Amino acid sequence: MNSFLALAAGLSALTCLIHTFLGGREIAVPLLKAADLAPVPKYVSYYCWHLVTIALAAISLMFAIAAIYPESWELGWMATFLATSFCILGLALPPMKKQSYKAMPQGWLFLPIAAFGVAGGA
Repeated sequence: MNSFLALAAGLSALTCLIHTFLGGREIAVPLLKAADLAPVPKYVSYYCWHLVTIALAAISLMFAIAAIYPESWELGWMATFLATSFCILGLALPPMKKQSYKAMPQGWLFLPIAAFGVAGGA
């Protein structure tokens, strides 16, 4: 078993759980309750919320499969690409939008996942 990819899988699963339960309470529920937001942007944003949930679960699964089955190394690299992309976006967006990392910490969650993915693929 590839220990680095297994760690990436575990951290990805933890990130998915954080997104689903903590983030759902802090982001998705207030989004749906927002009376001043038109239905189309509200429900498109909610749909995107669920797309992210699916993507996070898929990343975790890809890392787990690649960790257990070395012949599935492509899945590990795809998951690493996604985690790295999410990390870069998450670290670039707060300063671009004059927000703090305390308010938008998502990018930092993907940094160790991406690092373990790279280490597992090396």
